[in-house]
Amino acid sequence: MLIRDLAPRCLAVVGAPWFSIAGFTVIVLNAACLGLETYSGIEAAAGPLLRLIEHLCVAGFLVELLIRFGACLDRPSAFFRDRWNLFDMLILAAPLLPGVRENVTLLRLLRLARIVRAFRLFPSLRVILVGIRRSLPGLGSFLLITGLVLYAYAMLGWMLFGTAQPDRYGTVGQAMLSLFLLLSLDDITNILQSGREITGWAVPYYVSFMVTACYLLTNLLVGLVLTALQEAHEAERAAADGKHRGAPIPADDSPQRQIAVLREALDTLERQLERAPEVPSPRSFR
Repeated sequence: MLIRDLAPRCLAVVGAPWFSIAGFTVIVLNAACLGLETYSGIEAAAGPLLRLIEHLCVAGFLVELLIRFGACLDRPSAFFRDRWNLFDMLILAAPLLPGVRENVTLLRLLRLARIVRAFRLFPSLRVILVGIRRSLPGLGSFLLITGLVLYAYAMLGWMLFGTAQPDRYGTVGQAMLSLFLLLSLDDITNILQSGREITGWAVPYYVSFMVTACYLLTNLLVGLVLTALQEAHEAERAAADGKHRGAPIPADDSPQRQIAVLREALDTLERQLERAPEVPSPRSFR
């Protein structure tokens, strides 16, 4: 009976808008303390206060995780199926592990990883994260095309400017690095002028590189990311519509996610059957 009373209350707290705002405030406060510790003067003057605030932030993270676990008391398996909950548990428990608590660098990385928790608090941030994940397959193909283009232009640059500019085009590796830095079009005017003093092919070389790499490839990357974000928005909208109708649609169409949704639906049906009043059979009235 206590579990049945506590789980809905914790679920109401988790769904309240102020809960996400409070969690985000703690994350921002923790990140601010982490940044202030990089200033030696502030660290020397307010070091104990910063560490006290950090401990309070950790306590806030722990309370948040306990409330989320309380919302799943009637179905604890659902808590552990959520990857964000596992991530939070790892972040909180890792500093207690031997070999980690003695390593200052790992501890700072773990403290920095707490900022990532902001993605779970707001749906818009989660959509961006899902969009980035969806763009990874296309990003691999984009990197392959970019590497081929840079390699081809690096070989041409080595043949044109390798002797006159060995610091930039002395080897194919140096040429690829120089061209990669040129993608930002930084100091392109001076580079083009110095190339024209070496050979007349500098103008078509740099102009074609700017059109191919700086414009076409950049727009291709933007198109991949925008397409992935649009798909993530549609998946999030479909999941929200399905949840509103009582039939959740997974934002992630993987088989594991579908199985998890089906299990959650079965758990919900079992709880409804347990709470439903027993209907007397017709024979009981005779």
